[in-house]
Amino acid sequence: MFGREASAPPKPVYTTPVWSVPPTPASSTTPPPVSPYVAPPETAVPVKTRPLVAPPSDLPPRRQLMVGDFILEYELRRSTRRSIGFMIDDDGLRVTAPKRISIAEIDEAIRTKQHWILSKLKERRERRAARLQKPPVEWIDGTQIPYLGQDITLRLLVGGRNRSIYNPNTRELWMTLMPGASENLLKERVKAWYQQQAKTLFEERLDLYAGRLGVQYHSFGLTSAGTRWGSCTADRKIRLNWKLIHFSLPLIDYVVAHELSHILEMNHSQQFWDTVGLIYPEYDEAKNLLRKRSQELPVLFP
Repeated sequence: MFGREASAPPKPVYTTPVWSVPPTPASSTTPPPVSPYVAPPETAVPVKTRPLVAPPSDLPPRRQLMVGDFILEYELRRSTRRSIGFMIDDDGLRVTAPKRISIAEIDEAIRTKQHWILSKLKERRERRAARLQKPPVEWIDGTQIPYLGQDITLRLLVGGRNRSIYNPNTRELWMTLMPGASENLLKERVKAWYQQQAKTLFEERLDLYAGRLGVQYHSFGLTSAGTRWGSCTADRKIRLNWKLIHFSLPLIDYVVAHELSHILEMNHSQQFWDTVGLIYPEYDEAKNLLRKRSQELPVLFP
């Protein structure tokens, strides 16, 4: 089944966590079932201490501003845009401003919008806290994980080599792991499978909607941002969050149409949304649904 070799079929994985397996009586000669989550023995190695040196950072600078009773920290980026833009995600406030705008003018713009900024930051913190309170996925055979808006079943096998096979008819993802594989390895394998599916599907949707809008993007890549689903730079480089693969195709298409529209309008003006509406008329409903679905996702990779 699913391409396994008939001469040496993989054994089903024992699904009870290894630490809860009862000890085998001394008189018994039958070993307990194999679990892939048996960590290989580790040998302690002396660690050589070195002076701590901060790694070079290419991140944009972060600034602090007293806003009412709060010290507000924000990330400042300079760009060729004509006005000051504000973006709030799990990393906090990001401000994008033209090079000609002084720091004093940027700070004043922040104070002008402080009520909106502080309310959005509070909302973001509450949503993040709600996500983190959800119990993490139990990585065992038969667990349910989200894929394209529906749950699929994770099937675990012990075999001679690591393999991943997805059956769309039964909606089962079969993972063959070598004996002794750790839970972290399984999680990395599932993440790699998600990312490969995302790369293939997102490129197809980008090409489809770029043709409908009559634009061309320069390049495309995946990101792992907290809850920022996509970005488009002034030189038409598009990045999409691979976690979008958890959602249904209409929500993926909304983000694709959104980022492609930035090629024509590098802002969120009404003209921008009119551009999105040319190729995705239901953008407002999709935007709200994406926000709702993102809060419902299980904690897969905390």
